[in-house]
Amino acid sequence: MSNELLINGTQNGCRIALLKDKELVEFHHEEDGNKFTVGDIYLGSVKKVVQGLNAAFIDIGYEKDAFLHYLDLGPRVTSLNKFTKQAQNRKNTSAKLTGFKMEPEINKFGKINEVLSKNQQILVQVVKEPISTKGPRLSCELSIAGRYLVLVPFSNTVNISKKIVKSDERKRLLRLINSIKPDNFGVIIRTVAEGKDVAELDNDLRNLLNKWEDGVRNLKKAKPKDKVIGEMGRASSILRDMLNESFDSITVDDSEIHSEIKNYIKTIAPDKEKIVKKVAEKKKIFEQYGIEKQLKSLFGQSVSLKGGGYLIIEHTEALHVIDVNSGNKSNAESDQETTALNVNLMAAKEIARQLRLRDMGGIIVIDFIDMRNPDNKRKLFKAMKEEMKGDRAKNTVLPLSKFGLMEITRQRVRPELNIVTKEVCPSCGGTGKVESTILIADKIERNLDHVMKNQNQNGVKISLHPFLHAYFTKGIISRRVKWFFKYNKWVHIELDSSKAITDFGFHNKAGEEIELIG
Repeated sequence: MSNELLINGTQNGCRIALLKDKELVEFHHEEDGNKFTVGDIYLGSVKKVVQGLNAAFIDIGYEKDAFLHYLDLGPRVTSLNKFTKQAQNRKNTSAKLTGFKMEPEINKFGKINEVLSKNQQILVQVVKEPISTKGPRLSCELSIAGRYLVLVPFSNTVNISKKIVKSDERKRLLRLINSIKPDNFGVIIRTVAEGKDVAELDNDLRNLLNKWEDGVRNLKKAKPKDKVIGEMGRASSILRDMLNESFDSITVDDSEIHSEIKNYIKTIAPDKEKIVKKVAEKKKIFEQYGIEKQLKSLFGQSVSLKGGGYLIIEHTEALHVIDVNSGNKSNAESDQETTALNVNLMAAKEIARQLRLRDMGGIIVIDFIDMRNPDNKRKLFKAMKEEMKGDRAKNTVLPLSKFGLMEITRQRVRPELNIVTKEVCPSCGGTGKVESTILIADKIERNLDHVMKNQNQNGVKISLHPFLHAYFTKGIISRRVKWFFKYNKWVHIELDSSKAITDFGFHNKAGEEIELIG
């Protein structure tokens, strides 16, 4: 299985496409104006403490105050607040936290007003970007993600990914990280750390500690609403989380992004540096690789399945609904149950892809084609769970209900991606009505009269929709023949099926467009 990453630089950011075996599986549109990215750490200011919600609203510079719940403070928030205050007062605060006296953990069932007060400055991390009318969601449990490890300041625990299942490997990694991590820092060991040696893990840990130290330096001179530690760009973060042996190509058409990616690859995987390619900026990279066509076909309300069948995807405020239909597949198998199972299995694969592609989050309800056989229902549930394994967002898949519905919850940290796949009709301009064809014919004849009499043009050529072409050319004494007798000049009429019925063009002998009267 091959993975390709295509990055197209735009005027206000970049578009990122992740292809798996030439099929688009992830698409991101990163805009320069979006300053609130998941992972960014800010120095915020408490604007309001709401005891009824047991939460606080924090000003980090967004038009709406960000939301911070008591449960997102983390047990070590008092230690974080103490450190923030010392750094802001420019006391001799070491970023290494060696010798820093930790405060007692807060009560899990406590109240927000016991910890925070109005106008207090607090270090917070964005865990969910602004979505719809809501501001960002925040946490005080700070974490800095690396390739193999995640650094957690003001903690001493070492946790390991549940996806690493071998007991010996888990023990090795835990022993290794405990031996190299500094005091008052916790570490989460990521799945990709499996099998890595101490040198690679130690290098990753050092990079994370350097990033924390840079952040502390920023904190000492920061003002409320300032960003203290910034998450890397979307392209680099995809590489950090997904770069592996199956990656065989990273193609970029922007010089600045190319050098950023190349430098990052050189740091995390020097052997992969050669797969980064730069193409000429004038080349339409998404057109060249067929991405534009895939985007238009994959983001519509209706999505076709290979081998027959289709999905209808509807979005509401509360949840997303996906309906699976058999389409022309209904007669392809010997019996209805087999048809339903085959279409449902194809649909499960496409649905998992669509969730990643559109970054759909929250509750997703899928209405699969009804099946009676309990074994087939179990097969579908198992297939759906297997397809969702490749998704980087946290998700939960529930078995089919007695009504044949499957529910999926998927972590939502960014606004859902939506691409317009419908265009305004060129004939009616979106009104649903077009000018009478006979009036268009009159308009063409008025323009022809102006061109022949006032401009005295020779070799005039008119390009028209097939209906109008037939109207002017059919019959023994057609309207074009009448023009010949009227102007004593032959008018060429060209059939152009790409034109709308209300559209036409006049050209002179040299092929240049002739200015018309409207």
